[in-house]
Amino acid sequence: MLPKPNPQGQRRAAQRPCSRSHRPYSHNHHPSLSKPKSRSRLQRLLYFCTKLFDMKFVDVKNDIAFRKIFGNKKKTQILISFLNAVLQLEGKRRIVAVKIENPYQFPRIAGEKASIIDVRATEDSGRQFVVEMQVAEPDGFDKRVQYYTCRDYSMQITRGEDYPKLKPTVFVGILNFSYFEGSDYLSYHSLLDEKTYENKLKDIRFAFIELTKFKKKENELKSLIDKWAYFIKNASKLEVIPSNVDDEGLKEAYIDADKHNWKKEELIAYDNASIATQDERGKLVHAEKKGKIDVAREMKKDSEPINKIMKYTGLTEDEINEI
Repeated sequence: MLPKPNPQGQRRAAQRPCSRSHRPYSHNHHPSLSKPKSRSRLQRLLYFCTKLFDMKFVDVKNDIAFRKIFGNKKKTQILISFLNAVLQLEGKRRIVAVKIENPYQFPRIAGEKASIIDVRATEDSGRQFVVEMQVAEPDGFDKRVQYYTCRDYSMQITRGEDYPKLKPTVFVGILNFSYFEGSDYLSYHSLLDEKTYENKLKDIRFAFIELTKFKKKENELKSLIDKWAYFIKNASKLEVIPSNVDDEGLKEAYIDADKHNWKKEELIAYDNASIATQDERGKLVHAEKKGKIDVAREMKKDSEPINKIMKYTGLTEDEINEI
């Protein structure tokens, strides 16, 4: 039980009420999380309030969450920080301002899909960025990515306009599956001469984050892109902002990801998006199992040994006997 505060402490506490409407504290700036034995009575009260309303982050990979956080035209510092980190832009090459071309708009009708598929932005120089979150690998993923990027590149001008008006286009894909060879979670892809590796065709570039290959723990995060990948992959498992987050754009992303800052309607849409994703996964699993059952049925007709059927289909002996 907390010690009874004196009247002066009560007045101070009353000036800073603890409620969900106040921005939650994180380890890196909460005054009551250092030297617990030396806390004042007011600090203990604030600590109690903070623990009562721990941050609860959304799953950033969720369709609604991803667009709300990265497509917020009022908080472009979030997208700017992420792009500078993933593209490793420093000094004069850093992005300082972007215009989000398709800002997030909350679905107004239950079940209505969000109004944007991904996040598109343009910086002052005209360079375009397409940022996309992909939870599962679709058929023709590589062709779709190239088509979208080349389409956005070509649509900068109309027939008859000069080609020099075309500006570089960069596609940033965040994948919740492994797609490329190698163990690095971050990879870059450009058009190169196959013999000299000269990169003369520079206008189209791809960067990918493969979350399944990202294995670092909180105390192992060194670079800003490490911290961004950790946020995207693990935010829903956390209760406070990690103490090593020192970038303002990333801090703002954590705050926007806190469910306490979401409206009721947004949380319902968020849950609906999660349910829809689970339904899609269920359909894929069902289709995969149906395919295995069809193969097992044909193998049984050919009198193949049950051990062989189990090996090639992955079905159990009981499942095969029921066919």
